Amino acid sequence: MNVLVSGGAGYIGSHTLVELQQAGHTVTVVDDLSNSSAEAIKRVEAITKQSVSLHVFDLQDHAKLDELFAGQVFDAVIHFAGLKAVGESTQQPVRYYQTNLGSTLTLLDVMARHDVKRLIFSSSATVYGDPAQLPITEESPVGIGLTNPYGKTKYFIEEMLRDLCASDPDWSCLILRYFNPIGAHPSGTIGEDPLGVPNNLFPYIAQVAVGKRAELTVHGNDYDTVDGTGVRDYIHVVDLAKGHVAALNQHIPGCTAINLGTGQGVSVLQAIKAFEEASGKAVPYAVGPRRSGDIAACYASADKANQLLHWKAELTIANACEDAWRWQSQNPNGYNDSVTAD
Repeated sequence: MNVLVSGGAGYIGSHTLVELQQAGHTVTVVDDLSNSSAEAIKRVEAITKQSVSLHVFDLQDHAKLDELFAGQVFDAVIHFAGLKAVGESTQQPVRYYQTNLGSTLTLLDVMARHDVKRLIFSSSATVYGDPAQLPITEESPVGIGLTNPYGKTKYFIEEMLRDLCASDPDWSCLILRYFNPIGAHPSGTIGEDPLGVPNNLFPYIAQVAVGKRAELTVHGNDYDTVDGTGVRDYIHVVDLAKGHVAALNQHIPGCTAINLGTGQGVSVLQAIKAFEEASGKAVPYAVGPRRSGDIAACYASADKANQLLHWKAELTIANACEDAWRWQSQNPNGYNDSVTAD
């Protein structure tokens, strides 16, 4: 298929490009590079030995997007583009609503104008809020008790897609609810390269292990969990990327939400230990106060993905730590250099 990938230069997007190309699909990327790097696209090309057509503009630019659709026929769109930092979203809510909702509305309008009605949307487990029961299934309540604007934008977009599919039976929208993506491509060529201070646990752990940061702050150790620290469902980014290829292989009419996770919960302290074992490096940490918007525990039931997409996570937390360490140690400054660390 000929697939348009919005936000394809980002962390999950770039790994998905590799899997799409290796599965025989042609990819075109739209990315404004505000939180990503064109170097990621070059490295994808180095891994797959295939070219990626990159178009650098804001997805909210209706004229440019319309021109892109007019120039070729897309079979489907995978929509990653958007702002994604939970903490930042509480400080800049208007920016998050404007960017995430505005870009999606522009994309849907242009898709409809060009009769492209297959969308795979990058959603998040944050739509479940603070879940009453674990594991979280797709039937768990969504949109209740959402603690941050980032999660609300994902929920609102899901609602937009449900209304769209209800209005026009020709649409197929697969909503993929990610749990916590970690790791990197096993080649060490591409990985997570956050700008500034990482918002997610694993890139922060990796930067401490490589000596870029002195220590990790563990946000709260008084949760009702196995060791008092927050528990999450960490999924290897390559497994997650393969989930998008699996979604592309299934044409499911209407609007369907599917969890992509491992079904296993891992605490912050367990994650630190796994990374220390994989890297052979100590990861010093200090316990700080809980973070606003954080919940105690969150992990998936991935049965529906297995039934509908014939997909399940195959890689372990140890695999993810090894791959993340390979990426971080070979690229201590992310895409800004490729100097190997000691």
